Amino acid sequence: MNTKVKRALIISLSLVLTASLMGCSAQNSANNQPQFPGGQNFTDPMSSPQTSSETVNLDVSDQFSERDLSQSADLSEAGHYTVTDDQDITINAAGVYVISGKAENVTVFVETGDDDKVQLVLDNLTITNENKPCVYVKNADKVFVTTTDSSSSLTVTGQFSYSEDEKADAVIYSKDDLTLNGTGLLKVSSSDNAIKSKDDLKVTGGSYEISCDNNALRANDSIRVCGGSFAISSGDDGLHAEDDDDDTVGYIYINGGSFAISAKDDAIHATTLLQIDGGEITITAAEGLEATEILVNGGTLNITASDDGINGARKSDDYYCFVRFTSGNVTVTMGQGDTDGIDVNGDLFIEGGTISVSGQSAFDYDGSCSFTGGTVYVNGQQVTSISNQMMGGGHGQGGNNQPGGGRHH
Repeated sequence: MNTKVKRALIISLSLVLTASLMGCSAQNSANNQPQFPGGQNFTDPMSSPQTSSETVNLDVSDQFSERDLSQSADLSEAGHYTVTDDQDITINAAGVYVISGKAENVTVFVETGDDDKVQLVLDNLTITNENKPCVYVKNADKVFVTTTDSSSSLTVTGQFSYSEDEKADAVIYSKDDLTLNGTGLLKVSSSDNAIKSKDDLKVTGGSYEISCDNNALRANDSIRVCGGSFAISSGDDGLHAEDDDDDTVGYIYINGGSFAISAKDDAIHATTLLQIDGGEITITAAEGLEATEILVNGGTLNITASDDGINGARKSDDYYCFVRFTSGNVTVTMGQGDTDGIDVNGDLFIEGGTISVSGQSAFDYDGSCSFTGGTVYVNGQQVTSISNQMMGGGHGQGGNNQPGGGRHH
């Protein structure tokens, strides 16, 4: 088992423990018991009380390296390239490289050793391509894309062309770990995906204006953000973490940054865990947040959705499905029709923060609900218990740890 899969399994296990420590109850059946990764049965936490000191969440210090968080590069020994029309650039050694100029049909390739780290410093760079990535990481340990205090632009206007063995379908496409940081503005426009990593994608600084027909930020293993400013217009999802061949990976961690996301489908979508500890997030989308496990520990979220605002959906069979609020300010405004403000295919925990939902159906959960803290408003009125609703009215009543019905999505 590789390191990233192990880490994802540990994350899920810790969050299951977190939910149990806070006094929630899982709905078990003989044929459909929630499980820990690895196959152990999920037992009723109320049968073996724990103490809150054992609670574990993702921590920002574990998600980013010191170099991830540095917003400038050491240019004392940097190589320098100026782009020229129809002339690709290939970087085959570790180091720092400054890329500048304006050109068409150019790809900056990174093809180094497995242990090599490469930093691409974009300094007033403009590349416009017809059918290929502007930056293509074929092999490295990790690549940093760092903006200077300037404006750079990367664009692909037409349909991407693929070789037989690979599908490089993003303006910035990386087969390995990728970190975006810096102090400047990066504009990305794409006829498909905008920025994509086959491993981990991190953003710690910089400003990004992204317009794309598919996903804006896409990664297989994880997307992690602790800074930066994002203006995203996406024809599919805004942030999307998923490995088509492995549903034990694909998490998103946000602890800072400002987001304005307009998406035709999901604004933020993770296969496993979506954890938000901070940031200013404004969303207009079909669905706002979707993941198997959704944990909101902070931040300000304003979600306008035509379908579900927050959807705890069973995207992975190896994870315990829940939505949990411990802090933060969350506002959800729903469109008309068969929509839910907060829809959970598992259990719902409200322990802190302020949640305001406007719409025909505020809460829909298939498991149980624990409402032990925080402030909740439904259509402008403060409520002291959570009503489990279906379209057009209440379906049942779920107070603290009271089970309720619901529908699957």
